[in-house]
Amino acid sequence: MSTPEPIPAPSTSSRDFVGYGGRPPAVRWPGDARVAVSFVVNFEEGAEFSMTDGDPRNEGIYEVIDPQPMPDACIDSHFEYGTRVAYWRIDELFAQYEKVYTLSACGRAVERSPWLARHATERGHELSAHGWRWQKHAGLAEAEERAFIVRTRRAIEAATGRAPVGWHTRSNPSPHTRRLLAEEGFLYDSDAYNDDTPYILPVAGRRHVVLPYAFDTNDMQFQNTQRFDTGDAFANYVCAAYDWLSREGATQPRMLSIGLHLRMIGRPARMGALERILRHIAESGGAWVATREQIARHWLDHAG
Repeated sequence: MSTPEPIPAPSTSSRDFVGYGGRPPAVRWPGDARVAVSFVVNFEEGAEFSMTDGDPRNEGIYEVIDPQPMPDACIDSHFEYGTRVAYWRIDELFAQYEKVYTLSACGRAVERSPWLARHATERGHELSAHGWRWQKHAGLAEAEERAFIVRTRRAIEAATGRAPVGWHTRSNPSPHTRRLLAEEGFLYDSDAYNDDTPYILPVAGRRHVVLPYAFDTNDMQFQNTQRFDTGDAFANYVCAAYDWLSREGATQPRMLSIGLHLRMIGRPARMGALERILRHIAESGGAWVATREQIARHWLDHAG
């Protein structure tokens, strides 16, 4: 049987299967670090769908999948744990290791807990935008999406005194998201999962930085017990990713995104994993732990 001819992508497709083609720019990280490490602490508590808050449904992403067609105090309180307890635990650990993180915050979460956004900013961490609600943007009308982007930016600026320059959509952006962000003055987005190195795209007449994110080095995988059922499994996986990228980083710029969620990693049995990761990276001596804004600005200045 003959092999069928491949079907070409539509001429309008923006997919890129080549990237740097194995030859990324000769950019070096500050201090000649081998890996730029970005800890992203997602702040979504209060922006999730909740029938208690008048939404038509409850959030369905939870460690126990048990959707209820009625107000669900169980899942509500699960999210509340993130701001009541986990944030303080996580922030204190980063302070002990003197490392920064990017707090990726939903606008509505910031509006409901502005004290948290202010505290993180005062501690020297970056506040980036994670949508108004914790929802996907695919399917949104362009005008509605722009309104969400503007509202999110204003909420963060009102709480912290500084507008965010970065954005990450929950999972699935719309075809308009990146252009709207560039038009609204954002420096970077993390709505890609296709590289271990930042890249720059021309968007709306601007040089727009894309900082690829990662689902694998992400504590959301605790929801999939076939991936991480213990903190040790998570720490082993993330440290292995760091070690390999550090090996490659001797000759090319590499970046590692580590996704964390207050209500996930902030549980007592998992905090030891985060400490192991912080300690491993600190002891390696080859990492630049930076905010995503710092990484984006460095890339914009040095990648040509």
